[in-house]
Parts: sequence; structure tokens; C-alpha cells
Amino acid sequence: MKKQTQIVASGRKKQYTHGVVNPVVQRASTVVFETMDELQAAAKERHNRTLFYGRRGTTTHFALQDAVAELEGGAGCALFPCGAAAIAQTLLCFLKAGDHLLMVDSVYEPTRDLCEKILTRYGIETTYYDPLIGAEIEKEFKDNTRMIFLESPGSITMEVQDVPAIVSAASKRNILTVLDNTYGNGLHFRPLEFGIDISVQAATKYIVGHSDVMMGVAVANEKYWPTLREHAYLLGQCTSADDAYLALRGLRTMSVRLDQHERSALKVANWLKAHPLVDHVRHPTFETCPGHEHFKRDFDGSNGLFSFVLTQSTPEALKVLVESLHHFKMGFSWGGYESLITVNANMPALRSKTGWSKGTVIRLHIGLEDSDDLINDLEQGLAKFEEVLQRS
Repeated sequence: MKKQTQIVASGRKKQYTHGVVNPVVQRASTVVFETMDELQAAAKERHNRTLFYGRRGTTTHFALQDAVAELEGGAGCALFPCGAAAIAQTLLCFLKAGDHLLMVDSVYEPTRDLCEKILTRYGIETTYYDPLIGAEIEKEFKDNTRMIFLESPGSITMEVQDVPAIVSAASKRNILTVLDNTYGNGLHFRPLEFGIDISVQAATKYIVGHSDVMMGVAVANEKYWPTLREHAYLLGQCTSADDAYLALRGLRTMSVRLDQHERSALKVANWLKAHPLVDHVRHPTFETCPGHEHFKRDFDGSNGLFSFVLTQSTPEALKVLVESLHHFKMGFSWGGYESLITVNANMPALRSKTGWSKGTVIRLHIGLEDSDDLINDLEQGLAKFEEVLQRS
């Protein structure tokens, strides 16, 4: 079955839909039982999509978990209140005092903060590694290395990792591998097929797709699913049935939305590539993007997210640029139907292993607006940006 068909059909068992198209919204904290035998039977099967207690989930949650697990090709899916929670709780489920974590240097900033502000307090050591390290990662292994955390492409600067090479090195030492797959979304990249143990996504982004729900998901293979499932439950992680329903609704249209995001982003990226104020564009489909060869080999497509680096900038000019745009809004996150812009002028603070000296990075998320309108918006914004540069 093709992935586009799968995301329409998955998670729609009769016990979830009750005879209609979409799974029903089943809200519950307490589940009541008529007899002691029923209660004991439910307790025995509480891991297997059985109503037991609200934190274990309802049929609405089960439908989403089934759909995402099927999309990613895993044994099970845990739901979290946001992407950062999915990452944090996955790390806490498997790391303990005295363990060593290898963390990619291009990682999402809140994940770096988690390592430096929380994990250190628990006696967990973190070493950052070059996202382009590939098989050489084995040189970073210590006797207590427990986990490698990957993110590909990397946040902001879009480096694509050689996942098979890293997995091969990790498997020789029985080191757990976790990958932030928010960019790959399960449709364009499926980490578990490449040997990754746990795939994490901020479902807030492309699964939900409408900038109205915070949610994270983590999909594990057979080996690690029981631990992830139970430890996430013990850590008190749960989501609302209403949010699960909205995530399911977003999932059904994800493939068509991604097609539009991809087409428009490539058009805008190619226009920026030729602009005299742009030093270079960081889009994984471009040969100049670090790790492009891995993207070409492993991914089935791209999306609306990419970055570009300016040839020069000043704080005043950057302020004029972003404030003069009409269709690009300033805001965090991405993956919704709207176009967004963020300025990353202090990249060195986000790199402890590889450094950064290439200039100011502008990250764009290309939404579902007309691509020509977006290009015109950037054109007038960059013209005003240049005027300020010339005056300074």
C-alpha cells in the first residue's frame, strides 16, 4: 500500500469509528466496569488498546497511535503534549545517572537546553558531534555511551546525516538510536526502516498542519516499545482526545499539503539562490547543502522548510526586512499552512562542536499561499533591507 493511501486508511478500525468515517471523540478520565471480572480483564490488557483509565487513552487516542505507528513502521506510538515533551520523555525513559549521550550539534535548541540544564543534574553526560560525522561517530563512543540522538536535516542549518552509517556503528555496541523525524514526517523519511530504534516527531508540525494543536509522538521498534510505553505512562504523559482527533484530521491531508509545500518551497528557494544579497541557500535538495547526497539516497521528498544565509546584515536592516513582509509572519514553529520567517543572528551560541562563521541565517517555512505572492513579498522586503544597508 502506498503511503498516501495508508495515511487515509490507517487508524480507522470499526471499534474506533463506530460506523462513521472518522474516529469518534471519546473523552474520559475514569473508565467504569460492571463487574470485577471486567475490571481485572481490562487491567490485564491495558497495554493493548483496551479502555482502562483516561491516561492510558481512549479509542480516539488509539486510532491516532495506530495510524502514526503504521506510518512510521513501528511497534507502537506514544503520545505527548508537545514535540519537546516527546524528546525529553524519550531521553528520560532510557537514560540514567552515569550514562553518556551523543547529541548531534545541529539539534533543535530546546533539546540542547534540556541536555545542559536538566540532564546534567541527573548525572547524564552529553557530548555533541558533527552532523556530518557518519561512520566516524564510533570515535566518540565511550564505555558508558547509551544513546545517540540524531536530527536530520538539522534545525536551521539543514545538515543531512548519514543515518545508515551511524546506525551501523551504534549496533555494534548495542547503543540506542533516537532520531527527531519532524522534517521527514514518516511520509518522506522512515527512520525505523534504516535501523533507528525510536523516531520522534513534533506532530504540532506537519501531522496536525494547521497551527492549532501542540502534540508530540514517539514510535519505537519491538525491542524498545514496551519500555517507552510504560515509562512514558509513569512520567504522566497524556494528550486530550480533542487534540488527538485534530491530529488525525490533519494526518489525512498531509500528503497533499506536503506536495504543495515542497513545490512552492523549491520555487522560492531557487529564486533566493539567484539573489545578490543571498550568500547561499540551505535546502536539502540542493547539491550545495551539507549531506545532500544522503538526502538524495534516503528521502522520498522535501517540504516547506529551508534556510538561507545573507551576504551581509545589520540588526537595523534585519528588523526592516522582517517587519516589511506581508505574507511571512514572524513566529516560532513551522509546518502549518502559513508562511513564517525567523532570524538566527547568533548561530555560534547554538553550535558547540562545529561552530558557525558563515553569517546570519534566515529560516523560512513556505506555507500554502501562492508562491509568486511569496516571492514578491521577499523581493520588496529585501529591497528595503538593501536600502538600510546602503545607508549604514
